[in-house]
Amino acid sequence: MKIQRRARTPGRPRAFDADRALDRALEVFWRKGYEGASLSDLTRAMRINRPSLYAAFGDKQGLFRKALDRYAEGPASYTRDALNEATARAAVERLLYGTADAMSDVRNPRGCLLVQGALACGDEASTVKRELIARREAGERALCQRLKRAKLEGDLPPDSDPVVLARYVATVNQGIAVQAASGASRAALRKIAEIALRAWPK
Repeated sequence: MKIQRRARTPGRPRAFDADRALDRALEVFWRKGYEGASLSDLTRAMRINRPSLYAAFGDKQGLFRKALDRYAEGPASYTRDALNEATARAAVERLLYGTADAMSDVRNPRGCLLVQGALACGDEASTVKRELIARREAGERALCQRLKRAKLEGDLPPDSDPVVLARYVATVNQGIAVQAASGASRAALRKIAEIALRAWPK
């Protein structure tokens, strides 16, 4: 007797916009941090149920990583763009002022997702904390490479240390983000950037 095989039915198309849902998840993580954002918070904001979240994004950590990528491509894209400036000083100026402006933008949650997320993670979220730290360190390395190139091109004094300069800029940048999260105004944050730039090697 010949067995009849059932025709395979195509999967049901998603009933939600994954990009919009990811934007909403990013905002929840940004406001509440990784551990502070519950699955209920996320599904409610994303307007989907848990099975849909798991099917589209994996688990909570997978969703958070995708939100971090979204953050880097969107609200924090100025950090990458700054490295394309013609001079090292212009790059750092764009980076610091860009942070002051982005972190105080009323359309977004206050502060930096990478900075606040790492501070708020406990032992149970150690892998998330390590990833946040790694992403921040990658940004510092990229800036260091840009400053090394500037030194080779004569855009920085021969006695300047790109490693120390990159660490200095990263520290100021993170400080601006923390101040923004505490409610500092855009004008106050820009003043911090202005003072920091006075120490730039001439």
